[in-house]
Amino acid sequence: MTPDALASFTKPVRDWFARSFERPTEAQVQAWPAIAGGEHVLVSAPTGSGKTLAAFLWGLDRLAANPLPEGERRIRLVYVSPLKALSYDVEKNLRAPLKGIGGDITVGIRTGDTPQRERQAMLRKPPDVLITTPESLYLMLTSKAREILTGVQWVIVDEIHAVARTKRGAHLALTLERLEHLSEHEVQRIGLSATQRPLEEVGRFLVGTGRHCRVVDTGVRKPLDLKIHVPVEDMREPDAHDVTDPAVGGMGTAAGGGDLVGAGLGEPEAAAGGRSIWPAIYPELLALVQQHRSTIIFVNSRRGAERLAMRLNELAGSEDKGAGEHRTETTIARAHHGSLAREERLIVEDLLKSGELPCIVATSSLELGIDMGAVDLVVQVESPKSVTAGLQRIGRAGHNVGD
Repeated sequence: MTPDALASFTKPVRDWFARSFERPTEAQVQAWPAIAGGEHVLVSAPTGSGKTLAAFLWGLDRLAANPLPEGERRIRLVYVSPLKALSYDVEKNLRAPLKGIGGDITVGIRTGDTPQRERQAMLRKPPDVLITTPESLYLMLTSKAREILTGVQWVIVDEIHAVARTKRGAHLALTLERLEHLSEHEVQRIGLSATQRPLEEVGRFLVGTGRHCRVVDTGVRKPLDLKIHVPVEDMREPDAHDVTDPAVGGMGTAAGGGDLVGAGLGEPEAAAGGRSIWPAIYPELLALVQQHRSTIIFVNSRRGAERLAMRLNELAGSEDKGAGEHRTETTIARAHHGSLAREERLIVEDLLKSGELPCIVATSSLELGIDMGAVDLVVQVESPKSVTAGLQRIGRAGHNVGD
């Protein structure tokens, strides 16, 4: 273990970390001294580098070491995620360090899905840590809920690169300034970003005008062996492909144990005139899924996710019947997108993590840093909507801390 990485932390935190991890990651080694020193910090690191713990651990250490009396409790640490699903994932991942550190640190979630009764309960008994979205934080600051935000000392903005150059990001920047003005403390800002350039611009967005931001850049990219696969020999003659042959040629392998394959297509439906390359794609995708323990197939629309998952299940079912297996229904893939209820998304994610479901067909709902464990294969169907989105999706392959 790096001798100085945890030097500023209390003994319970150091002991828990030593029991839980072999050593800190490079992102943690560089970020912790700056965060403990009170600096505003932007941590840029690849997926699976432990940057979420890098952002949280100092605040958790301070909360455990300096608890407030029961009647004076207010929110002191705010975590902001641009994705609701990521909020619930982070809350789950905080349970281990909170249990290991000890103390009575409480965590609350406030998103658009939070029932009214839970929102009212939060006003009566505020948590120490609030996990929220940009929009929900804004609503809290413009309602009577702002009274429980006057004690905020730290704010963590996750996946900041996803909003930095958008209208949503401009609104978030104003919200952070509102929070700064409301709080009795100078709010320390910690941003988490994928490998995005230029980092200095992202840092300025995080801290605002007149403040310095320490940039911790450990964004060394994984070496990736990628394959772009065209499903038919001649895109002008898609019907010439032998769609009954599911064999797929060599596949690229990504460092960290994940394969990455790209395919250029449109919606999973027949083109004008009834000609389509999709009949050639379905068996090849099914073969890829069957060759791996866990697969995420990314598409660019919710309708495409639903249709592709349905077609893969139909094709897998027809193969089972052909092999003499008597099944009423075969589920090899399920769709995952923002229109699904949160409970449904969590069920689908857990099924993939446990190995019970071989494949998820997803939109951008799984693009950001939701912990999906070690995913063996990532397939991008059609071009991603941006280079950043493509890199985020590629980063889902071989995703484990330290990979």
